Amino acid sequence: MAAPKKSVTKETGQEKANGSPPEFTRQQELSALRDMLLIRRFEEKAGQLYGMGAIGGFCHLYIGQEAIVVGMQMALKNGDQVITGYRDHGHMLACGMEAKGVMAELTGRHGGYSKGKGGSMHMFSKEKNFFGGHGIVGAQVSLGTGLAFANRYRGNDNVSLAYFGDGASNQGQVYESFNMAELWKLPVIYIIENNRYAMGTSVTRASAQTDFSKRGISFNIPGKQVDGMDVRAVKAAGDEAVAWCRAGNGPYILEMQTYRYRGHSMSDPAKYRTREEVEKVRQDQDPIEQVRNRLLAAKMSEQDLKAIDAEVREIVNASADFAQHDPEPDASELWTDVYR
Repeated sequence: MAAPKKSVTKETGQEKANGSPPEFTRQQELSALRDMLLIRRFEEKAGQLYGMGAIGGFCHLYIGQEAIVVGMQMALKNGDQVITGYRDHGHMLACGMEAKGVMAELTGRHGGYSKGKGGSMHMFSKEKNFFGGHGIVGAQVSLGTGLAFANRYRGNDNVSLAYFGDGASNQGQVYESFNMAELWKLPVIYIIENNRYAMGTSVTRASAQTDFSKRGISFNIPGKQVDGMDVRAVKAAGDEAVAWCRAGNGPYILEMQTYRYRGHSMSDPAKYRTREEVEKVRQDQDPIEQVRNRLLAAKMSEQDLKAIDAEVREIVNASADFAQHDPEPDASELWTDVYR
């Protein structure tokens, strides 16, 4: 199926796709389904463990937004880098970090990716080119821009992805980063995960410009709005943005229009929206159900799809078991891994 035609407004350079995204192959659909299911089941289990008291501190779940990180990872190559904020478990798993290491970090165990000392918001994996996990709103944007600067300095063709939300998009350092990235033509993709509510305030009440793909206009940074609930649309937009950056054209902005099913964090009752609103999105737009329905329409059996889910649940259950029985870090490690 041919790629959808695109329209680019001469005044702004903002791009919007018309029509359906390119179809996936059967293998791409299966890969996307498994990866999104892994994130969904992992987050559901993390929510359970939090409710049991096994996970302390903050915990921000990614349920509903899985298509974004899965689709973007499909557009990358080895060496490309990812950095994000505090809603980060899905990004870690999509980057290839092991579920048991992520879960063990949530429970504060030595086998976690930060040896049990970082928790939900502060995990890293240099081997997987994942640079966090950051608890300060918007802090990762300037750091992601720095990763892109390092790539240009080293003369490689790697691209950095800086994920942040609609709330963080109003932070001042975001615009400082936009300015330097365009000035120096840095290979960074700014991915705004617009889940509509930031910490609990609707975008219409917090942002004068609610089309976040236009946030780079004054810096001449091109942008595009994307259906962040459709993994195919995400991958197609990711391909375009990555190609733009690798060609030396500078930064690119992708606004992923998405929705989080749970509250901002585990302590958020989400009273700012109705149950009916959440259920309608689940029913009409769920990213995992979209892929399942396409596979069923392509004559894949319900039994085969259940087998994939069962495999994923086994991985997640094993990670939860490990995370509850692995030892906590020894007191002697209190001052280790600290930059001095």
